[in-house]
Amino acid sequence: MTDTISISTLDGNDMPAYRAAPAGTPKAAIIVIQEIFGVNAGIRRKCDTLAEAGYLAIAPDLFWRIKPGISLDPDIAPEMERALSLLGQFDQDQGIRDIEAAIRFARSAGVTKVGAVGYCLGGRLAYMTAARTDIDVSVGYYAVGIDGLLGEKHAIARPLMLHIAGEDGFVNKATQAAMHAGLDDHPKVTLHDYPGEDHGFATEFGKRRSDAAATLADERTAAFFAEHLD
Repeated sequence: MTDTISISTLDGNDMPAYRAAPAGTPKAAIIVIQEIFGVNAGIRRKCDTLAEAGYLAIAPDLFWRIKPGISLDPDIAPEMERALSLLGQFDQDQGIRDIEAAIRFARSAGVTKVGAVGYCLGGRLAYMTAARTDIDVSVGYYAVGIDGLLGEKHAIARPLMLHIAGEDGFVNKATQAAMHAGLDDHPKVTLHDYPGEDHGFATEFGKRRSDAAATLADERTAAFFAEHLD
């Protein structure tokens, strides 16, 4: 079952979200954190796949404070340009508070554990969620700007996995090296590298997808969630 729901935010507003529920009782919940393209068809499909695996999946519309309902296609140049402009308007600290509201909403549904998975901007937010909330487990794909967040690594108390695209146009080699230098010895953090892959390789649809790398990363994510959530 899929539907659009409303989540009460920490500041007393209503945030829209896409929800995909499994046929039976959820074994856990997973917050799916959007790219800069909003809760688009790819993010909704990520939720649907998680529901098929037995999880309650919730994708909060994190751009709702700018404009609700944004859904963009990165393969269309004007929509990519709009997505980049939205990134500049987005308050990431407020976004974490809205993710916190989604975590609380999921726990109110009666699940024991809640995880998070994010892509691009969402990968960065997944790292921040691991450092700033009580999420049970987090996964980030091609997270941007993690080198600037390494000062928060001491606060990561629960498992975090990061998938790193080796030829990421938004995460250069120096940033990748800083991620490894800062996180390789962290007992709660696991890093996986994908040589030759570019940003967005695990998208569900479109030109950016790289099937072999996406399949491998998604298998690792599924096993990570099974270990820490099931």
